[in-house]
Amino acid sequence: MSLRVLTGITTTGTPHLGNYVGAIRPAIVASQQPNSDCFFFMADYHALIKCDDPARIERSRLEIAATWLAAGLDPERVTFYRQSDVPEVTELNWLLTCVTAKGQMNRAHAYKGATDANEAAGEDLDAGITMGLFCYPILMAADILLFNPHKVPVGRDQIQHIEMARDVAARFNHLFGQGKDFFVLPEAHIEEQVATLPGLDGRKMSKSYDNTIPLFEGGAKALKDAVAKIVTNSLLPGEPKDPECHLVTIYEAFATPEQAAKFRADLVAGLGWGDAKKHTIELLESHIGPMREKYQALMAHPEQIEELLQIGAAKARAIAAPLLKQVREAVGLRRMNALPAVKEKAVKVALPTFKQFRLEDGQFYFNFSDAAGRLLLTSSGFASGKDAGQWVGRLKSAAALPADAPVALAEGVSSDDVAAALVALTVE
Repeated sequence: MSLRVLTGITTTGTPHLGNYVGAIRPAIVASQQPNSDCFFFMADYHALIKCDDPARIERSRLEIAATWLAAGLDPERVTFYRQSDVPEVTELNWLLTCVTAKGQMNRAHAYKGATDANEAAGEDLDAGITMGLFCYPILMAADILLFNPHKVPVGRDQIQHIEMARDVAARFNHLFGQGKDFFVLPEAHIEEQVATLPGLDGRKMSKSYDNTIPLFEGGAKALKDAVAKIVTNSLLPGEPKDPECHLVTIYEAFATPEQAAKFRADLVAGLGWGDAKKHTIELLESHIGPMREKYQALMAHPEQIEELLQIGAAKARAIAAPLLKQVREAVGLRRMNALPAVKEKAVKVALPTFKQFRLEDGQFYFNFSDAAGRLLLTSSGFASGKDAGQWVGRLKSAAALPADAPVALAEGVSSDDVAAALVALTVE
């Protein structure tokens, strides 16, 4: 079975080299693993909590989407969408708000941090605090629970939000589930080995320290100029250098083991800092340059990014809408139907169906058709009916077609068609 993983991308600011090494690159590598079912969304509603500049919000969304795509995110392999393009998020946000205790929100780190700062400044505790900031954890819970991921990669400072999402999910399941769990309790996934890239001054690379190396912004010249500003000691060429320095850390984030070993050895042998920075620029440019070209092409054609995001939103909504329909009905938001005077026989709703059969070759097979009877896929042959049945059982509980499924799609059928039919089957 595939492991569903969901990652939110804050749409404020422009990504720098540290963001790429610490978050973007490892997330894209993880999305390429077998049996991964990854959701990447741009959290533009969350950005409104921190920023009230519409032009900056608009520009940042474009830059961040272009950055992830240029860095290798495959929108055909993952579900890549904007939070604001999935209206089910905000509806679920309200339904969850109605079962979330205010006391729990009082303990949220972001709110506590803001009130503590106000208290220290002698201000009213809630001065400058919006309901967006106060309710931020509930919107984050809606982002997560709407897609029922198993894992949510976060930094340690975000663990509380995942714990809150679990609490809210458990409370909703208890109040309205009647023996059924609508929401999976997600697990926070902490990457212990996530690389933290040092900035120009040796501290953690951060815009708040003004010590970043641009990823794409400003082109090759900006990258070169930034590396030239990396702080080093005053040792001259020919004097041995200590390779345990932040210039080496940046170099090694992109080097092969062989390149890293040679770079260290050259520094110990007396390589000058100027030449060391030149080698670092050349290495970084060999990795970043091709991505920058793709980034610039995407930035020149935002309509291409928009099309990809709309496709991603449609994929996301195909999963979100059926779940939200169940949740609405669970809380009593149902269609008003007149009660029949006489009890009538319930109309059987057509559903997608699996059919197992055996052919003359002695092998066992199954096929899968949608509710209208359209053939979606046919399996390969199995030695026993039990083997075929096990795969049918696995697919019935899946939200999407597993990559290793031994099946062939019928002509004109896409994996999204199969996923929609599987979702319809699980909803019923």
